[in-house]
Amino acid sequence: MLYGPDDVHRALDRLAVGIEETLGGALPVILCVLTGGIIPSGHLLTRLSFPLEIDYLHASRYRGNTTGTEEISWLCKAQISLQGRTVLVIDDILDEGHTLSAVMDYCRQEGAAHTYSCVLIEKQHDRRQPGVMADFVGLQVEDEYVFGFGMDYKGYMRNLNGIYALGPGHE
Repeated sequence: MLYGPDDVHRALDRLAVGIEETLGGALPVILCVLTGGIIPSGHLLTRLSFPLEIDYLHASRYRGNTTGTEEISWLCKAQISLQGRTVLVIDDILDEGHTLSAVMDYCRQEGAAHTYSCVLIEKQHDRRQPGVMADFVGLQVEDEYVFGFGMDYKGYMRNLNGIYALGPGHE
């Protein structure tokens, strides 16, 4: 286990404080990126005390339960108009940044006045797309396969209350 439940919940508390300070008066639209963003979003949203609207979108680089490609597949886009709005995108992990980059571009194309991103986990490596970064980051991990708290292993274990990593040589 990389991070236990207490570590994750303290990170969510810190994220909520930063988001409250930045977006508290903006009446934002919060966009949960499915499927991985469900659990972090649910836990984070209960910590925010200001008025907001919630929607979701489903953009993925994964087909079935495989590893990702660079191509983004849009399974569902937001239903709430983003025109002129402040938008906060919540996802589980920032790895190479393909999905986050595409989602943030989509929000801007839809007319969002301000866009912010929040990820529970940021993976540390040098393969990230240039210029892609999250505004709010809960925890950082080394460059290894992680799962739990929204992130899956072969389609399973998203529901684990902690962040785990596969050992060397496992996939």
